[in-house]
Amino acid sequence: MTEKAIEFLQEWISEKVQAPRDPAAVEQVEQKAGILARECAKQAASAGVRIEDIEEEVGDLEDLIAAKLEDAAEGQAHGTSAPAS
Repeated sequence: MTEKAIEFLQEWISEKVQAPRDPAAVEQVEQKAGILARECAKQAASAGVRIEDIEEEVGDLEDLIAAKLEDAAEGQAHGTSAPAS
């Protein structure tokens, strides 16, 4: 993965991937991850970053975002701040 792709993904995740405000929304992580993955891919393309470069390093982007959302929600449930990146 290129340095540009790494920087883009780290910054994007830290800005966009947050714990759900409503604890009941945790059940919708998969749906939210799909929406965020499409948004990330669109913004990456606008920034000149190929989604293939990102996924070459991290695997499926939607799966990564779902895991980050779950980590953030778990941290929120335990009263801690889970890092997003």
